[in-house]
Amino acid sequence: MNCPRCTNPMSQITAAGAIIDACHLGCGGLWFDQNEVKRFDEAVEDASDLLSVETDPNTTIDLNDRVTCPACADQVMMRHFFTTNHEVEVDECPSCAGFWLDAGELARVRALFDTADESNTAAREHFRAEFGAQLDTIAAEGAESAARADRFRSLFSFICPSNYFGKAA
Repeated sequence: MNCPRCTNPMSQITAAGAIIDACHLGCGGLWFDQNEVKRFDEAVEDASDLLSVETDPNTTIDLNDRVTCPACADQVMMRHFFTTNHEVEVDECPSCAGFWLDAGELARVRALFDTADESNTAAREHFRAEFGAQLDTIAAEGAESAARADRFRSLFSFICPSNYFGKAA
């Protein structure tokens, strides 16, 4: 597999039982197959080998360029924020659900929240701040409107894991 940023051949790192592809001696990016990134996104999880991928200082990349999935032929990855606090952008393949993290992004993701509970709480608070008042107003109109508000919440489940979108508190 070649790096989607600098085309350097990727090497494999085994960490926490997962095989992660790394752009060693290239741009330093990391490829996570579906759900693998969740094994390393919290500060309490061991990711030391992934945080110390050696780069080539002469390798230059444009972080604004679109990334093609290294696992799916010709599939352009979607760029989005990893969490609701909008601090770290990552690339995700809409086909295989793999993640590409550029050098340093894993460390930045891990620094955002200490635990999954903190991340989930932040996501619920963000959703509540964005939509809570409007959904409460709709829900107060009666059972049919409350069901409509719940459907609206579920429409946005693609943004964050579904456990962020329980009934408004």
